[in-house]
Amino acid sequence: MSAPASAPIPIGILGGSGYVAGEALRLLATHPGFAVRAVVSTSRAGEPVAAAFPHLAAAYPELRFGPAEALAELFAAAPRAALLSAAPHGASAGAVAAALAAAAAAGCELAVADLSADFRFADPAAWSAVYGRPHPAPELLPTFARGVPEHLPASAHSRFAHPGCFATALLLALVPLVGAGRIAPEIAATAIDGSTGSGRQPSAATHHPERRSTVVAYAPLAHRHEPEVVAFVREATGVEIDLALVPQSGPQARGIYATLHARLARPASAAAVAAELAAAYAASPFVTVATAPPRLVDVAGSNRAALGVAVRGDRLALFAAIDNLAKGAAGGGLQWLNRRFGFPENAGLAVPGPGWF
Repeated sequence: MSAPASAPIPIGILGGSGYVAGEALRLLATHPGFAVRAVVSTSRAGEPVAAAFPHLAAAYPELRFGPAEALAELFAAAPRAALLSAAPHGASAGAVAAALAAAAAAGCELAVADLSADFRFADPAAWSAVYGRPHPAPELLPTFARGVPEHLPASAHSRFAHPGCFATALLLALVPLVGAGRIAPEIAATAIDGSTGSGRQPSAATHHPERRSTVVAYAPLAHRHEPEVVAFVREATGVEIDLALVPQSGPQARGIYATLHARLARPASAAAVAAELAAAYAASPFVTVATAPPRLVDVAGSNRAALGVAVRGDRLALFAAIDNLAKGAAGGGLQWLNRRFGFPENAGLAVPGPGWF
């Protein structure tokens, strides 16, 4: 499904008025190969996109949110198209299923990157165990590739389930070392996320003024990303890890900073472990590795992931810093679609972070 440079691929977005969709629109505004043709929002259909995202007004002065039917019009007018789903967990699967059916009826070849949790488990029972209800579209689960782009080779897949933001940070740090047998499978992790990770609708616990000057743990040892990470690592390496994850709400608006603790399976220096990680990501345009802890501000607003390593005896500390809206969501999904359509993996994603935020 490679695309000639002269033919922009039309792309639609589900869940169009949320923060992740806004980030996708920001990244797509300068993409050389995709053209945004539909932004679906059931709550804001008919409103200008700039009303929800004033910072994008110059990029999308005429674009308006539309109903789901706008996708059918897109598919009818194009032989191939792309779809990013930023719809909520539980709602995305049904919306994606409907979009796939509409594309098939129109004879449109559709590639999908789902940014919700709905296709992250291969087993519908595993999904139901985490989310407490039957999976909305279990027949579609076998058709999705799951993982971060750095861990899966290019394939003939056209449907991709991108891990969540916490999961992306942890997986980038863990998968190469677990797969190489470098670390024991018992791992503890603390990950601090920004307020945008809680979505656009504030609650008493997530409203930014309530969290801007404090750090507080939530869902310790019970967060839904914990079994997701275990499943992703198993699928990528064949190893069953024992993960203890403690998420924390941080004072920043965006970004995730994860610290992981593990035991080395055999002696190694920090430089040697960092060299193994760097070799694993040698072909990645986004992942950097150092023997010093990364800084969150250096990756916020970008699709970069910065990993760090520290060693004392057989104790290993790993650090991972990513932007939750970009690398942990919209940027990761766009990576998948770039690969699927034959664009450079960093197309639309090479923009640097702001440096201060």
